[in-house]
Amino acid sequence: KFEELFYIQLSIVRYAADRKSKLNGFVFKRVGKNLNTFYKKYLPFELTNAQKRVIKEIRRDMGSGKQMNRLLQGDVGSGKTLVALMSMLIAIDNGFQTCLMAPTEILASQHFATFSELLSDMKVNVALLTGSTKKKERESILEELQTGKIDILIGTHALIEDVVQFQNLGFVVIDEQHRFGVVQRAKLWKKNDHPPHVLVMTATPIPRTLAMTVYGDLDVSVIDELPPGRKPVKTIHRYDTKRGALHAFLRDQIHAGRQVYVVFPLIEESENLDLRSLEEGYLHIKESFPEFTVGKMHGRMKPAEKDEVMRRFLANEVQILVSTTVIEVGVNVPNASVMVIESAQRFGLAQLHQLRGRVGRGADQSYCVLITPYELSADTRKRIEIMTETNDGFLIAEADLKLRGPGDLEGTQQSGIPFNLKISDIVRDNDILFRAREVAEEIIAKDPNLEQPEHLVLRQQLNRLSGNRYDWGRIS
Repeated sequence: KFEELFYIQLSIVRYAADRKSKLNGFVFKRVGKNLNTFYKKYLPFELTNAQKRVIKEIRRDMGSGKQMNRLLQGDVGSGKTLVALMSMLIAIDNGFQTCLMAPTEILASQHFATFSELLSDMKVNVALLTGSTKKKERESILEELQTGKIDILIGTHALIEDVVQFQNLGFVVIDEQHRFGVVQRAKLWKKNDHPPHVLVMTATPIPRTLAMTVYGDLDVSVIDELPPGRKPVKTIHRYDTKRGALHAFLRDQIHAGRQVYVVFPLIEESENLDLRSLEEGYLHIKESFPEFTVGKMHGRMKPAEKDEVMRRFLANEVQILVSTTVIEVGVNVPNASVMVIESAQRFGLAQLHQLRGRVGRGADQSYCVLITPYELSADTRKRIEIMTETNDGFLIAEADLKLRGPGDLEGTQQSGIPFNLKISDIVRDNDILFRAREVAEEIIAKDPNLEQPEHLVLRQQLNRLSGNRYDWGRIS
């Protein structure tokens, strides 16, 4: 067991050392007027201690002369976006441009609105670039990027297209990591002579990232306290035969002025069937709640239609939103305090946790109701139990790791055990793992390229094991 884990560790440690020695980062020496003005005048609320600590860690990285590759983990609503914004202001104070890449247009637009509002009285130029940006506007944005007029560019996958050229990109924020393939993130690295500093924000640590954290080649920052006034979401499990009580509960909540999400699973393999059950669910809810307005949303709708539904939900013109998981990422509706998840047995833990994060954004008590049939497999029952027991993203990710296995660390495969671990179980054997890591670190510290004669065997074995493939592990 030790040997197996040792080679994995040796490979990672060698490679992390190699990356740190080769990749110089931009040095952001000063904290200038943008950050100071923002901090003194425009901070929406007092920073939590966790936020202050994380900003210090990021500043230390940015001033070190090495390229930052940092993962920022914090549960939904812990204030990651604010930390990202303040870090971006440091980059701007040092004469660099920054960008934020979000996985969906709705989320990118929401970040854009938040940033624009927070920075409205400051001389910081924020732009939004997504797939649906009009041609004329797109052209002027691309030009202003090259001339350096734009300080912060927020967008979707559109940011990684080759036509998007920055004058001087120094800092990249990637939101909700598990929506971007590794290959897509790699493209952002090529937007400047030196790779920019990278901050990856995630509310659900995913197995591959988790694996990297356990094995450590991304530096990790954690925001582990919620802003004052936020109440944890209460999670309840109900069987799908007991609809009456659920409907009464929803009715009470809406009469109290709240709004409700009802989420249906949708996966490509059974898309038509799933859309049909969404449609049936929608009609059933309309019949059951004739006095309220019910909206529906799914991935086959045009972006404009989705935005319109979201806008009506935000404005409380729609009280119940029946949707597929398109809402799992980032949309902020503080008044929506109940999340009903239909066929919850079909979702993974990370996804359930992510969906639950859509509620609990206002000051009221929020609820997440997981609905399943009575017959459940042992694994599924375990998932549902974990959800009702904890709101802690780290515990959930650990449990997910045990149920699903870590993603392929150096490859693009996102789950399932990497390196074909034949004997060891990473979760159970983490003591051996840490010991293996210590030994590997000692060897690499003495001999980074394994050139000394006594390490020849190690080097040969490593090359044999890894089969020399392109190194995707480098891109956070």
